[in-house]
Amino acid sequence: MRELLHYLASVLVDHPEDVRVDEQTGDDGVTLRLSVRREDIGKVIGKQGRTARAIRNLMHAAAATRQTRVSVQFVDS
Repeated sequence: MRELLHYLASVLVDHPEDVRVDEQTGDDGVTLRLSVRREDIGKVIGKQGRTARAIRNLMHAAAATRQTRVSVQFVDS
């Protein structure tokens, strides 16, 4: 799932070399923290959060195939 999120973010931003995904596994599932440059955070979130919502939906679908839960957090670096 980490690779999927990295790929999705890399396609959207102007500086794909600065995309970083940190993964934290807990009892309630996986938390993925997506870190991009400050000027690229708007491209990942999108207008009114539509792109972020779409990314989260894709990640939830990927997690469902593995029967786990996932949450995605967006961070600017």
